[in-house]
Amino acid sequence: MTTPPPQPAPQAYAQQSAPNWQGAPGTSYTSPIPVTRTHLGHALASEWTKIKSVRSTLWTLGIFLFLVLGGGLFVSAQTEDLNYQDLPFTFPAFIGLLLGQICLITLGVLVTSSEYGTGMIRTTFTASPQRYRVFAAKILVFFAVAFVVSAGSILLVGLLTSSMHSGPEAGDLSWGGTVLKGGLYVSLLGVLGLAVGSMLRHSAGAITAMLGIVLLPSILPVFLMISRSTRTLGEKMQEYNAINALAKIFGADGGSTGGSQVWLLVGVTAAAVVGAFALLERRDV
Repeated sequence: MTTPPPQPAPQAYAQQSAPNWQGAPGTSYTSPIPVTRTHLGHALASEWTKIKSVRSTLWTLGIFLFLVLGGGLFVSAQTEDLNYQDLPFTFPAFIGLLLGQICLITLGVLVTSSEYGTGMIRTTFTASPQRYRVFAAKILVFFAVAFVVSAGSILLVGLLTSSMHSGPEAGDLSWGGTVLKGGLYVSLLGVLGLAVGSMLRHSAGAITAMLGIVLLPSILPVFLMISRSTRTLGEKMQEYNAINALAKIFGADGGSTGGSQVWLLVGVTAAAVVGAFALLERRDV
């Protein structure tokens, strides 16, 4: 009988000492990563990266451009020079905006509510605990994107219509104001959707609420004006609903230019944004 050879002792791990993560007494740890003070510019860059990297942005803005440009060019091709004697050359864009405004409202809601749905908002607020700054960056980035796309598409429709119908029978109405006010109006509707999405934190519920806000004021006047007691309310709702407001901005209603309708939407959107800011810090994510 032979004696088994002795096994070598495990020296590799036993002889290794644990790394000393703590600094020497009296000294503090200094990260090799440069630390910079965050500001609104970092939040804007973050929100810009988000909005351009999600598919919903491409889909909604693509459909919006298809409706405004496609619908506008279709209407422009069916009209004659005489039709623009009392209408601006941007009028064909109004037809596409009737449906295109839904796209910007949907995108505005998804900009904030989709983060609550996926849980991404916890990561966002952990990386940037200043919730006011994050929400303000969302509004600024979305408004810039929505205004550039909407005003640019209206301007393009106006330029193409002008090149097609600038004959002697056409009028010389200025149409620069309709580009700015039309783009501003639908962009504010999108910001209103963003504020509602932040308050409700649910994409389907916020989109449904916004459809009700946009469509009900254009349907209810038919019933409100039946009764004498509610006739005044029905007339005001008919005058200031979103569809009629766009019609006034694009000159389809005659003398009015839609200025009071734009200011009303500015007030409603500002109130919704203030409400969203107030609820942002009071609720947990």
